[in-house]
Amino acid sequence: MSDIIQLLPESVANQIAAGEVVQRPASAVKELMENAIDAGANKIQLILKDAGKVLIQVIDNGCGMSVSDARMCFERHATSKVRKAEDLFAIRTMGFRGEAMASIAAIAQVEMKTRRFEDELGTLIEIEGATITKQEPVATPQGTSICIKNLFFNTPARRNFLKSNPAEMRHIIDEFQRVSLANPAISFSLHHDGMEIFRLPSSALKQRIVHLFGNNYNERLIPVEEDTTIINLKGFIGKPQFAKKTRGEQFFFVNNRFIRDNYLNHALNKAYEDLLSDDNFPFYVLFIDIDPAKIDVNVHPTKTEIKYLDEKSIYAIIHSAVKRSLGRFNISPTIDFDQETAFSGMISPKNLDEIIPPSISFNPDFNPFADDKSSDKGSGSSGFRGAETGFSGSGTGFKGTETGFGNSNGNSHQPVAKNWGSLYEISKDKPAEQVKMELPGNGPDDKYAPIQKQLMQLHNKYIISQIKSGLMLIDQQAAHERILYERFSINLEDRKGASQQSLFPQTVTLSPNDYELAKSLLDDIKSLGFEVREFGKNTLVIEGIPVDLGSNQINETQLFEHLIEGFKNSQQELKLDKRDALARSMAKNSAIKSGVVLGQQEMNMLIEQLFACKAPNFSISGRPVIQTMSLTEIDRKFDK
Repeated sequence: MSDIIQLLPESVANQIAAGEVVQRPASAVKELMENAIDAGANKIQLILKDAGKVLIQVIDNGCGMSVSDARMCFERHATSKVRKAEDLFAIRTMGFRGEAMASIAAIAQVEMKTRRFEDELGTLIEIEGATITKQEPVATPQGTSICIKNLFFNTPARRNFLKSNPAEMRHIIDEFQRVSLANPAISFSLHHDGMEIFRLPSSALKQRIVHLFGNNYNERLIPVEEDTTIINLKGFIGKPQFAKKTRGEQFFFVNNRFIRDNYLNHALNKAYEDLLSDDNFPFYVLFIDIDPAKIDVNVHPTKTEIKYLDEKSIYAIIHSAVKRSLGRFNISPTIDFDQETAFSGMISPKNLDEIIPPSISFNPDFNPFADDKSSDKGSGSSGFRGAETGFSGSGTGFKGTETGFGNSNGNSHQPVAKNWGSLYEISKDKPAEQVKMELPGNGPDDKYAPIQKQLMQLHNKYIISQIKSGLMLIDQQAAHERILYERFSINLEDRKGASQQSLFPQTVTLSPNDYELAKSLLDDIKSLGFEVREFGKNTLVIEGIPVDLGSNQINETQLFEHLIEGFKNSQQELKLDKRDALARSMAKNSAIKSGVVLGQQEMNMLIEQLFACKAPNFSISGRPVIQTMSLTEIDRKFDK
């Protein structure tokens, strides 16, 4: 039998490597921008067409390359950053494996122009499918310009797996944000299909965060800084009240390299554990500076995973530093009896001329031992009148004649407190109207047969209704979510969501990533009943909202932002269909919440609409909406 093991051709080996290094256009963007940073550039431009499928161009003003270096950079494992094995433990550059350019050249049409500062002419190289088709001198500015055209042109199977343009663009923006956050001293710009998405001047880290995520982030940031012998930690975290339901704005950088690490993320979340619920995620941009010999970045081709020599100590440092920053800036609850800031807003100072000092008057003829018949002079006077001592007056609720300080019957020696029970009375609603209700499909002999009954709201959270067999308890928020979810699902299916025009259109400015997502969902959002149009520069105009929400006092901008946030959460956690995730997010954000007081008519309507749903017994989260308790169970609790 002949030998069957043989070396792979270079072109095949490059395509295999490209499958790991270049998974989508965002991967190529990351590699090219990191190379530009390693070249010492202080200005980097990124130009895209069709979300990088047609064109990815990165232009930098770095050191440039010589003729031989320009040719050599497309060879596999050719790099200027590693010379020997020991260099792997002292890596400070972004790239070092020497695979990116060879992998990109194997699956795309590449054109590169580069020139060093000391050279008069630069070099032009054109490559198609790992084959060099042209190399010649060219006049070009100092630095390097690389164009990647028709990504995956020779691997159609991989190209077919790419997502829509908005989806791929969101991945590119993610990579762009990570690289630009790690290098605030470098100027960046991003253009897509002729439109400018970002223009980031050289700035400090806080200004770079504001430029990337919006001006409203300026008031949300808390600085973190900690210097130890193990690591140096610096950056910013977000205030708890601005936490979101989805991940995506959490950034860890180790030696300016973006990394993903659930262990370190847990350390930060644990610092927020008393301030946030488990389903909220805070914003943070944290930089860890550590000795390269104490970490291993050569774990994965994307270089987003790192192994640490002493990860438990790093965990403890991050947790304590974040916890201290939250406390230092009065974010954590404080126990300061000298000055508690939480009560400062409850005190409303008065002008000095408005303050009336209390006065005391007394009756010199008052006799506490006189009886009812003989004490005419003391009748109606107790010597101290509450009206003049501050116990009678508007807003106090305590009158002297009702608290024993004076008595209209003259029985001043037997003070009787009148109407004291009014302090503890709970206002009684008007008698609830009698309503009839019948669950669908139940006959007259069933335990849910309709009977005359009253509806009651328990703690503004549950609705109690009497049924023939006992009582029924309904979660008002879960019930309304179920009603709205089925209604919005029908609107998305029929594309006929009714809209109510807003008197004053509202503008909503989103992050670039969320803006791309909103554009991809615009047709479905309009099917829900929204009237939305693009306004440019990551801004949308809301001109109408679903007619079902018109009666509610809602903030259109906040509702739209929560709709996008909830959609991302549904897709990340539950992997739902796009329309299903949109209907679910809309229902959750627009349903009435626990704590809202409902009238009899509103409770009746809610119950009627609930039992008209296809699945009234379960909420959209899978939890029960209705609970019943039979008379037998109630009797058993009373030992009957």
